[in-house]
Amino acid sequence: MAVKRGDMVRVIREKLENSVEAKASDTRFPDYLFDSKGEIVDVKGDYAFVKFGEVPTPNIWLRLDQLEEFK
Repeated sequence: MAVKRGDMVRVIREKLENSVEAKASDTRFPDYLFDSKGEIVDVKGDYAFVKFGEVPTPNIWLRLDQLEEFK
């Protein structure tokens, strides 16, 4: 997925839950990751820094293959 700053995305549940990153930390992910839109703040290599602005949450780095366009 080609993304740029300002794009609106959401997380693909299956790709995040089965990732190496998920297995290294708490796997109880909040629903807003999958149900609400997040904005790409920055992109570095294979990762995007995503801000979920509808709820007061911290920004998070996610792999690009774990994201899809929010429709």
